[in-house]
Amino acid sequence: MFGLIPKDEKFFQMFREMAANIVEGAQLFKEMLDDYADPVTSQRKIKEVEHKGDSQTHEIIKKLNKSFITPFDREDIYALSGALDDILDLIDASAQRFVMYNVEKPTPEAKELGFLILRGCQAIQKAVSHLGGKFEHIAEQCVEVNALENEADRVCREAISRLFDEEKDPIQLIKWKEIYETLEKATDKCEDAANIMESVVVKNA
Repeated sequence: MFGLIPKDEKFFQMFREMAANIVEGAQLFKEMLDDYADPVTSQRKIKEVEHKGDSQTHEIIKKLNKSFITPFDREDIYALSGALDDILDLIDASAQRFVMYNVEKPTPEAKELGFLILRGCQAIQKAVSHLGGKFEHIAEQCVEVNALENEADRVCREAISRLFDEEKDPIQLIKWKEIYETLEKATDKCEDAANIMESVVVKNA
C-alpha cells in the first residue's frame, strides 16, 4: 500500500499523535463517568486535551498547505484531520453537559456509551497506526469501529425509549435525551473517521 507514493512520514506521525490524544480524552471521560467524584475537574482536564487536539489539527492543516507532495490525497488528509478533531469535540461536549446540567450521577447507559466511545477511539488509534502500512489491518479496525457504532446506537435508542417510559420530570427527560444523543454522536464521528480511512485504503490499494 502507498508503494508508488513518496511518503512524508511526518503526516503519519502527526495523525498517530492526534489519535493518541483522542484516546487520552476518551479515557479521561470514561474515568469521569466511572468515578464521578469531581466532574468539574474531570471536565477541565478533558477540555485541556481538546485544546491540544485543536492545535494538532491546526498543525496538520498548516503542513498540508505547505506540502507539494502528500502521502495520500490532500482532501483525505484534510477530511481525516477534521473527523478526528470532531471525535474529541464530541467527547468534550458530552463531558460539558454532565457539568452544565448538574447531573448527580451517570446512568448505567451513559457509562456503557462512555465505554463504547473509548473502545471506538482505541480502534481508530490502531487503524491510524497502520496508515502507510498494510491496508488489511486498517480495514479490520474500521469493521470494529462500525460494530461499536451500531452497538452505541442500540444502547442510545433503548436508553431514550426507557427515558420516555419512566421519567416523569420533563426537564430531566430533556437533559438526558440530549446527553444520550451527544454521547452517541461521538461514536458516529469515530465511524466517519473510519470511513475516510477505508476510502484511503481503496484509493491506494
